[in-house]
Parts: sequence; structure tokens; C-alpha cells
Amino acid sequence: MPQTIFERMLAGGIIRSEEMGEAWEVVFRAQRLSPALNASTTIDEMRERLSELIGSAIDKSSTIFVPFHTNFGKHIKIGKNVFINHACTFLDLGGITIEDDVQIGPRVNLITENHPIDPTTRKNLDLKSIIIKRNAWIGAGATILPGVTVGDNSIVAAGAVVNKDVPPNTIVGGIPAKLIKSINTIISA
Repeated sequence: MPQTIFERMLAGGIIRSEEMGEAWEVVFRAQRLSPALNASTTIDEMRERLSELIGSAIDKSSTIFVPFHTNFGKHIKIGKNVFINHACTFLDLGGITIEDDVQIGPRVNLITENHPIDPTTRKNLDLKSIIIKRNAWIGAGATILPGVTVGDNSIVAAGAVVNKDVPPNTIVGGIPAKLIKSINTIISA
């Protein structure tokens, strides 16, 4: 069973607001580091500052354009040859994994955090991780909600709101996102 608040956050589920003490320190750290990240003028500078914020080195094959917004940072993992366009927001308390060769359009939101429906517990967090699998493409302005895995080679259309897993090799779009096509059908046609 996870022991630290950070392990519990990554395991998912309800985190009571009064348990967030140590985690708030990381949130405030992310707020302090974000202005320097977003003032970066070169890709190398951006990569260095984002690496500091997330606590692990971003591979030189990956490019992230600023502005880039996160409320935590420490629960983001970014693979090799990843491209993240301008003005993306990653709320990563529940954990965000972006595998190799992923492309993410501008203004994409990856949201791992929700709140209970019950008004008496609504200040608590309900965390679920997001995984963007290898070679996926997330279109401009899409929102990926807590607990979603986007499968290998899949495409999320611009503006989609994804609240369920996206199977590999498919295209989804709309609000809520629904299957549009199989990529295998398009390629073999």
C-alpha cells in the first residue's frame, strides 16, 4: 500500500484536502519555477528549465514550446521525440505519462484531477493518471480527462473532450469524443 502522499496521488483515488500539506510545497515550487520556464527564448533553455520543474531530464529529441502550464510538474514523464506545442496545460497531480514520438497540438489540456460530486467532500481531489501512448497525436484544443489512456498511433481530433480510453490505431473526435475511424482502414484503403 502506498505510504507517502506522492505515492498515494500516483496510485489514484481520493486525496482529502487536509492531506495535501507536503504536496502544496511542490505546487508552490511549480509556481515559482514557471515564470522562468515561460520566459525561455531557446529550446535548450526551455528543456533545461522544464527538466528542473519536472525533476527529470527531457531528452534532446523532444521539443516543448512555451508557454507551458503545470500546477505540479513532478508527476510528468515525457519520452523521446515528443513535440508539445504552445499554451498546453498539464494538471499532473495524478500523473501524466507521454510516451515516445507523441505530438501534442496547441492549447491541449491534460487533466488528472477531479472532485467528488458530494458537496460535503468536494474540496477533496479524485486523481486518475493519463497515459498518451507511443506515436499518438493530440489535436489543437483537445482536453483529455482523468483516467484516460490514448492508445498507440491514435489521433484525438482538435477540440475533442476525451473521457474514455482511446483504442490503439483509431481516430476520435467530438464532445464527448467518439470513434470516427480506424487508422488501419484508412491506411489499407
